[in-house]
Parts: sequence; structure tokens; C-alpha cells
Amino acid sequence: MPAKLWSRRDCREYWSGGGRVNRGSQSDGSIVLLDLNDLPDGACRGFSLPLQAGGGEGFLVRQGNEVYAYLNRCPHTGAPLDWSPDQFLDAEGRFIICAMHGALFEIESGRCIYGPCVNQSLERLPVRLERGRLLLNKG
Repeated sequence: MPAKLWSRRDCREYWSGGGRVNRGSQSDGSIVLLDLNDLPDGACRGFSLPLQAGGGEGFLVRQGNEVYAYLNRCPHTGAPLDWSPDQFLDAEGRFIICAMHGALFEIESGRCIYGPCVNQSLERLPVRLERGRLLLNKG
């Protein structure tokens, strides 16, 4: 069965139980977010962060073989970026866009290139690809 994005409940159980949730946990404390094949090229996917990792929401953007992960929070207002679930990119799929005020962010760096937060950046999340699975590093 392919790995799925963790629900808020899964994250709470994992972090409150010392990493003992069987589905998707790794010996180093990282969390399996998904199989890379479950995130098509050009797609985005939101997910919930565990409380011990600061809580809140994050999202993934796949561009070819690269996957970028950020907190779902605009550096200008702290508002969520997505228009609706998993909708983080502009119409052309070239930039991350803030639903609040239309700020545009580079996918690769998270740097704002247009809008009220120019030169500020989205907060990057520590993820890695291992054996075809995307992992969120603990801590």
C-alpha cells in the first residue's frame, strides 16, 4: 500500500507517542509524507505538521524530480497561501501564489518576487527523498 499524507490525528499520535506509530515512521524519527509517485510533476499537496514540529500546515510542490516543502504561511500576514485545498500555484504553474494578496514566490527558493513581501521568503521544511518516499525530518 503506498504511503499517504499523514492526517492531523496521525501526527499527534506519532509525536505524543514518542514515534511509535507504525505507519510511516522511520527509526530516525522522520515521517513518511508520501510516495513520490503519488505526487505528479507540477502538483501540490498540503499536509498537517505535528505539534512538536511547530504545528500548523505545510505543503509540497513537485517540479520534475525535485520536491519543495514549505510552511503554508505567508511571510507578510501569516495567512494560508492556498486558494482551496492543494491549490498553491498561479494559473501557469510557475510560482507559488498567496490567496490573500497575490504575492508570488519562486518555487525553488520560496523567495517573494512580487507583492507586499518582496524579498521575504516562505519557511522551508526539512524533507528528503529516500527510496522513492518523501520524508519530513523530525526536528
